[in-house]
Amino acid sequence: MVTKTLLCQACFGPVEYFTYLNKGPVIIEKHSHYSRQSYRNRYIILGANGPLSLTIPVEKQKNQKVADKDVKIAYHSSWQNNHWHSLVSAYNSSPFFQFYCDEIESFFKEKHTWLFDFNLKATNVISELLGIDTDISFTGEFIETPDKDILDLRESIHPKRSTEENNTSFSPVPYKQVFDDRYGFVPNLSILDLLFNKGPEAVLVLENQA
Repeated sequence: MVTKTLLCQACFGPVEYFTYLNKGPVIIEKHSHYSRQSYRNRYIILGANGPLSLTIPVEKQKNQKVADKDVKIAYHSSWQNNHWHSLVSAYNSSPFFQFYCDEIESFFKEKHTWLFDFNLKATNVISELLGIDTDISFTGEFIETPDKDILDLRESIHPKRSTEENNTSFSPVPYKQVFDDRYGFVPNLSILDLLFNKGPEAVLVLENQA
């Protein structure tokens, strides 16, 4: 019987990620090798021109096999301003943007050294806004083979894999989105899309998707 879910860190993780956080308890892997083009440093929103992938740049490492917990955020570009401008453009007209914008904007004003710290703080803040009270623990070392009672989704929840490929219990439930008149419902975007569009009812959507 599965009692815990093992996840990697995620940057404003997708709805699927928070669906499992809502089910809880969760273990977050700190010692896996950092992988680019994953949700570790990117999140996907829905803008006027369709789905938009926003990426947090990280410092280049001499050792390619750097642990997730040791990745530093790079500030050689104005990515914070660009991300926030994109979020405002996409969600300023959403029902709950003004309600939550101050808490979310703070992530694009403060400078965090470590990507893991940024992601964990964002996950905790959004969980609090959604009313998710989940027991989160962390690996003390890399878990090669998890125990049988642990559902390992570390590499399953990935922007290059569809939810159908994961063969998990996640089943997207449509909700009203800002640009659904142009694109229809776009599933499994960043949790920010669900938060800004559904507000306090977002957690109900999460519960219906498990």
